[in-house]
Amino acid sequence: MTEKTLPQPTALIRPVDSGPLTASAATLRGEQSHADGSQFYLTPVRVPNLPVQFAIKRTIDATSALLGLIVLSPALTAIAVLIKLDSRGPVFVRQLHTGLDGAPFELLTFRCKTTDTLDPPFTPLGRFLTRTRLAVLPRLWNVLLGDLSLIGPRPHVPDMMAAGRSYDGLVRGYEDRNLMRPGLTGLAQTRGLTGPAGQHWMAIRQIICDADYIRNFSLFLDMKIIFHTAINAVKRQTRF
Repeated sequence: MTEKTLPQPTALIRPVDSGPLTASAATLRGEQSHADGSQFYLTPVRVPNLPVQFAIKRTIDATSALLGLIVLSPALTAIAVLIKLDSRGPVFVRQLHTGLDGAPFELLTFRCKTTDTLDPPFTPLGRFLTRTRLAVLPRLWNVLLGDLSLIGPRPHVPDMMAAGRSYDGLVRGYEDRNLMRPGLTGLAQTRGLTGPAGQHWMAIRQIICDADYIRNFSLFLDMKIIFHTAINAVKRQTRF
């Protein structure tokens, strides 16, 4: 993790159009795809040699998560009690995800579904927690432990699928996204690439965003991502 960074792309944060992958040439700068279309080849990713900035990033993560857990402890406790009263089952869901250098970890989330069936429906409280994003508050514990960062690639489960294909089968070099800790938010979210990847082009663009973030990491970029994430959150809350 001490390699020099590759050349900068045209922009670190830019809007994404809604067209297919081939319609956004700027997003694909520095990447290449073989003509048979069977697999997208990602340009190899190298982590910038910025040890001081990485140390500051980790300090910010741990400090922010600890303060967040302390300040939000009354709300976290109230939500936990409501979940127990709302339906039978555990308060938290622990799902295995892939972290830094491919190490597995359990991602914490408030339980939002029943435990009675194989395809459980959302509980009334669970729908509210999911819609308001309160369900992910326990992930601050993952940040404190070092499993997650505030900013980074989106956490994936092992053998993650996109439109019926595994990510590593769809994108050659997919594992390079594990060169940094996954994050609560990241560059893909600021570009509007959120939610499940139901189409191959969407999945590929998400991975390109992860590669862009790792190649161009800086604390300034993290601040820009936090700013854009906050703006997007306000827009969602004020949308009519």
